[in-house]
Amino acid sequence: MEKRHRILLIIALVLLPVLAYFHLSIGQIQLSSDDFYNAIFSYNDHETGQLLVREFRLPRLIMAIVAGSSLAIAGMLMQTLFNNPLAGPYVLGINSGASLAVALGTLSGISFFSSNIGLIGLALIGALVFGFIVLGFSLFVRNSLSLLLVGIMIGSFTSSITSLLQTISSADSLKVFTIWGMGSLQQVEMSQIGIIIAFFILGIFLSLFLIKPLNALVLGENASLLLGIPVKNLRIIIIVITALLAGLVTAFCGPIAFVGLAIPNLCKLLFKTQQHLVLLLGNVLLGALFLISCDILVQGLEPYILVPINVITSIVGAPFVIFIILKRMA
Repeated sequence: MEKRHRILLIIALVLLPVLAYFHLSIGQIQLSSDDFYNAIFSYNDHETGQLLVREFRLPRLIMAIVAGSSLAIAGMLMQTLFNNPLAGPYVLGINSGASLAVALGTLSGISFFSSNIGLIGLALIGALVFGFIVLGFSLFVRNSLSLLLVGIMIGSFTSSITSLLQTISSADSLKVFTIWGMGSLQQVEMSQIGIIIAFFILGIFLSLFLIKPLNALVLGENASLLLGIPVKNLRIIIIVITALLAGLVTAFCGPIAFVGLAIPNLCKLLFKTQQHLVLLLGNVLLGALFLISCDILVQGLEPYILVPINVITSIVGAPFVIFIILKRMA
């Protein structure tokens, strides 16, 4: 790892706790440093300040870190697999599958599916089912371009079914689905954080084993085969990790746009390398920093207007993606 890369990673690592503390501190109710300390190390649910930190602010912060990092890693994997800087974690139709499952549940009018647990369960099931469908196709398609087209077609098909369901649903059911589709970091409870972090760490752990194959894949599939890389197996593992990370975020936060598209490209611009160990670490840190920053903006605007996290990520991420497109055309 070059000295420049180490310096950039250290800067990002130092910024993370600074932004995290600011994220915890922002809000209409001012809290003391004792509230933060006691909420973590000597929690008393009868203390309002500690309760606010433990049950609301801390889960929201952890989810911002996990969601930002997960989507950035999934985006990096997709862009390397398809050798396309405009590939994102949702190109395989996993997000659309989760949305279809949520639509089927919430628009059915059954009250349980409109609850927090119901929404998370539906999204997880949808992401897993469509992840396995894409996994099945990956066993038969010859190359990554064909798999990309399959993913796009699956996404288009499920989006059409979702739109059809919306036209025949009740106003209340449609409202629940629409709010879920805007994305939110506030749906997570402290009791769910353990399982979320466990799956997140599993995704990173599996990604670490792919560093060398990913470095070879940059040269193209044919070159990777000549170097002895089992491309078909590698493709399957990448799909599994992407489904795990993107499905996890979609289930607990709803769809969050542009993080997995913009951050991997930003990471490559900053680090100027195709070494995937550096890119993996960079995406973990930059993804977390980006989504924490976006959520700070959301909270800062709350006294004036309620803005979904998806709106902020799109406003910031879309111009950057346009920049990437124009740069490639130049």
